[in-house]
Amino acid sequence: MSLRIGVLGASRIAENAIVGPAAELGHRLVAVAARDRSRAEAFAEKYVVERVLDGYQDVIDDRDVDVIYNPLANSLHAPWNLAAIAAGKPVLGEKPFARDESEARRVADAADAAGVSVLEGFHYFFHPVTQRAFALAADGSIGEVTRVEVRMAMPTPDDGDPRWSLEMAGGALMDLGCYGMHVMRSLGRLAAPGIDGAPSVVRAVAEQRTPGVDASCDVEVAFPGGATGLSTNSMTAEDYSFTIALTGTAGELLVHDFIRPGSDDRLTIRTADGTVVERLGTRSSYSHQLEAFAAHVEGGGPLPFGTDDAVANMALVDAAYRAAGMQPR
Repeated sequence: MSLRIGVLGASRIAENAIVGPAAELGHRLVAVAARDRSRAEAFAEKYVVERVLDGYQDVIDDRDVDVIYNPLANSLHAPWNLAAIAAGKPVLGEKPFARDESEARRVADAADAAGVSVLEGFHYFFHPVTQRAFALAADGSIGEVTRVEVRMAMPTPDDGDPRWSLEMAGGALMDLGCYGMHVMRSLGRLAAPGIDGAPSVVRAVAEQRTPGVDASCDVEVAFPGGATGLSTNSMTAEDYSFTIALTGTAGELLVHDFIRPGSDDRLTIRTADGTVVERLGTRSSYSHQLEAFAAHVEGGGPLPFGTDDAVANMALVDAAYRAAGMQPR
């Protein structure tokens, strides 16, 4: 079955996140709308979207649209996911799920009540390099885990970018740190030795670019099993860097680029037996994600996390902001 996908907005991320994966997997991009129709028209022409509609609601209401892809600004994730839920359309939405925990809960409750699936797009999780690293942590290959570090950095966005807007729910923790919180929580679900459950925020430090909007934010967490974790997030770095490092009593793991494994699919494992570098495949993590989402929509295939997970992740993001002396979005 070929999914008929409706796209909300003409975002930068769409080429990698939905256009390429849909083409690879044989799904159709049937409709797109943007605030500026000319941008939607340019998007449709470039990516061969079948038609341009006047507004986001028109895409959601289109009878030829099976599912919605929502890559809008952070503050628009929840409102338009709620609109799609009301129309009975499953949603693949970009992260973060909402502006804060309470808004995330409203979306989750609506989705559960309507029986509509909403997947928060933590694409990294679906790639074999992530799955392999998590499996090695869980089976004791590096002994008892003592430290988890998720380091994320990117060059400075343009001044007018929504990531610098408090109204648009921007900030480094929202844009990057939600991944770090998700990695920590995903490891917590595995009950790996030394982790043994969900993390809690211990402390956080943020540098604000403007009042309420963090240019960087570092978050320390603690796990029930005794391990500690660090999520560092910067939107003012010289280059991109996205790593997961796990330290254990018997070794170390390093995922070299968990956000862009298509560029670097290495997993380095260091133990007393030596150093091994595994390559887990350069197929896009977004393709793995869309494949799982389509299997779920088409035939009820399982998803690794759902709306309760999204609520819990936003709760941890909120806790990190408060620990840094800031208010949630």
